[in-house]
Amino acid sequence: MNARRQKDRRNGSIYTGLTFTRGILIEPRLTGRKENRLPVIVVVRLRHGAAADTDKVERTCTDNISPSGARVFSKFLWHPGELIRITPVNEEPAVAEVVYCQHLPDDRYSLGLEFKGPATWSLLQRYARS
Repeated sequence: MNARRQKDRRNGSIYTGLTFTRGILIEPRLTGRKENRLPVIVVVRLRHGAAADTDKVERTCTDNISPSGARVFSKFLWHPGELIRITPVNEEPAVAEVVYCQHLPDDRYSLGLEFKGPATWSLLQRYARS
């Protein structure tokens, strides 16, 4: 396929919703966030979402947060696909899915979480209005 035809096809419907990076097609969900995250620390409790497993309950904090998800720290290893109940102090819990779990040098983990439903936390409500 010549260069002109490649360019035309990139702008056509065949590639709708995809991004070109260095000549490679990438799905938008793999290129970054759906929305910006607030770099704010919120004290939260994490609990395994599927059972009343008291071994995996901890008090920790967020690194950043958005209406779609959060990055939190944990002393436990979590696996992508696991469900977590995340509850800020004086707020209702939200259910989130672990997207990634990154081991940190200080023997903690950084979790990327995607909310499975709306998180109705006051901080997020204020953020959505601004």
